[in-house]
Amino acid sequence: MHKKQFTNRPGRVALFVTCMVDMIYPAVGMATVELLERLGVETIFPTEQTCCGQPAFNAGYRDEARTLAERFINIFEPLVRNNQVDAIVVPSGSCATMTSHFYTVLFEDQPASPLYKRAQTLAAVTFELTEFLVDVLGVSDVGSRFQGKVTYHACCHLLRELKIDQQPRQLLANIPGAEVVELNEAADCCGFGGLFAIKNAGISTAMGQRKTRNLAASDADIVALCDVSCMTHINGLLNRQAQRCRAVHIAEVLNSQVDVAEREPSVPVTTPERAPRRWQDVKE
Repeated sequence: MHKKQFTNRPGRVALFVTCMVDMIYPAVGMATVELLERLGVETIFPTEQTCCGQPAFNAGYRDEARTLAERFINIFEPLVRNNQVDAIVVPSGSCATMTSHFYTVLFEDQPASPLYKRAQTLAAVTFELTEFLVDVLGVSDVGSRFQGKVTYHACCHLLRELKIDQQPRQLLANIPGAEVVELNEAADCCGFGGLFAIKNAGISTAMGQRKTRNLAASDADIVALCDVSCMTHINGLLNRQAQRCRAVHIAEVLNSQVDVAEREPSVPVTTPERAPRRWQDVKE
């Protein structure tokens, strides 16, 4: 998808906050706004916004997804067309993918339709948060602070659909006091995948356990990521395993809102036992 190249630095954006951020993690949304405004970007929040339709789209309910997509377009596209905002910023790789990549898929059988053309307009100016900071604003040091070990998990839609990987890594690498450690198999899926975790709970859990084993091996205090959905899945497993590490959205890290407790040397970092990969490996 071709992205708009800005002649002048964007001065005002609209925040598409996403369902999970709005309902479960409002602090992530507020951190996103504070971060953008600290960098001189005015941020507005269209209160009419609702779900972008990704769950329905992923479940195969295209008609229902189109209804939600049309509503989203009717809320955000006039803001762009009327020059009320320069861009749309999303603190989520998966929802940014839905609105910038898959809306055109929903209306691709109607290429002459105004909705298809308006979806293309939105796609060109919709940016995931770290993409906007690095590629649009040209900022890789946002003045953050963090003391401790941090690693990075590459969320699937962000990496595979949006091709965003170096941007969040650059931002983390430029935080004074942060010791960035590489996560083994960082690009592997954590196992959440939305409806996948519901329909294939056993596989989802096994994939998540592989991720948490790698987190234990990294000895990181936190794992930063760009989607609260993956954050929820990973934190659920970390909590059940009583691991010290926790998953944190990158907006809160960049907004200097994350602190870690002092380490207790007497408590070793333990790696959860590897689950059998095949039924033949299960011991009686």
